[in-house]
Amino acid sequence: MCEKTRKTGSSSDAVYGLGLIGAAIYFISTATTFWMGVLGFLKAIVWPAFLVYEAFRYLLA
Repeated sequence: MCEKTRKTGSSSDAVYGLGLIGAAIYFISTATTFWMGVLGFLKAIVWPAFLVYEAFRYLLA
């Protein structure tokens, strides 16, 4: 009696994916060196953390 659960994609997955691509393009296009481009890609992966941080800083100031 094992129930199988299946997770389907949600719209938030699509928003995160598009945000990742857009942030990667922005950060890499503004990079001046190869390593700044690598750093830009890493920033693109964690862009929601930057967004939430800035939102809290703005709202709580």
